[in-house]
Amino acid sequence: MNYLVIVAFVGILVSLGAALFFMLRGSGADEQKNARMARALALRVGFSIFIFLTILLAWWMGWIEPTGIKPGQ
Repeated sequence: MNYLVIVAFVGILVSLGAALFFMLRGSGADEQKNARMARALALRVGFSIFIFLTILLAWWMGWIEPTGIKPGQ
């Protein structure tokens, strides 16, 4: 489970870096640059949703448990 979360976070950072690259890149048509940047940001959102749902599923299946303050204390 830890490795899956780490891979997803790396994917989020890579897609965010790709969006920054496409935003700062000066060559190419503006529409093409905007489409690439939007695609990279959409991929980042997809990775974020995936990791959130994976953590919820792992909690529901009992693979992970919260370790914070217990309710009522």
